[in-house]
Amino acid sequence: MKKKLSILTVFLIAIGLFYYFDLGQYLSLDSLKENKTSLDQFYQQNTLTMILGFIGVYITVVALSLPGATILTLASGAIFGAVKGTLIVNVGATLGATLAFLVARFLLRDWVEGKYGEKIKGFNEGFSNNALNYILFLRLVPLFPFFLINLVSGLTRVNLPVYFFGTMFGILPGSFVYCNAGSNLASISSLSDIASPGVLGSFALLGLFALIPTIYKRIKGKKEVSSEVKV
Repeated sequence: MKKKLSILTVFLIAIGLFYYFDLGQYLSLDSLKENKTSLDQFYQQNTLTMILGFIGVYITVVALSLPGATILTLASGAIFGAVKGTLIVNVGATLGATLAFLVARFLLRDWVEGKYGEKIKGFNEGFSNNALNYILFLRLVPLFPFFLINLVSGLTRVNLPVYFFGTMFGILPGSFVYCNAGSNLASISSLSDIASPGVLGSFALLGLFALIPTIYKRIKGKKEVSSEVKV
């Protein structure tokens, strides 16, 4: 309990400091455009420091479920280019999401299972048995908040490696779209310019493809049960 309280306190203090010092003002589209030249110059003079620092900031924002990951993804494309920016974002987002997942599991899963164990048993088993497909679906379809997937997944029985690699591959398409947009930062006037209906539809289609194995298993299972009943 002391460890849990210590970790929770650290997280709450970090989140409180973020809002107290209004650090969110630096994670806006206007701020990114204003500081683009300075960021480029710093990157040219301190390449490795910039990359590692950027990954560290991205991990922190995602792990603490703070707003600003979208702007950071655009910034990655604007500073590092579409391809390199996507890889850098993938590292930061995957590690940050994994930290959030682990914290949610360590702090809350025992309490949730103790209080709602029987009610969520079916969901937990179904999610865990098809974890990779579900995680890919949730990551590919941009209808579900990134931070919420991190926290809810931590409350399930999904294995850490499955969650890690499902997240790593699942966020690649979306990361590339935003990094590619960031590489043409001057043409963006708002975030809505990036997520067009066509792009969202493509992500939804990819998400459905990720669920095909799960749907097939369920249909096959129902047919087998039906056959046994007839016999």
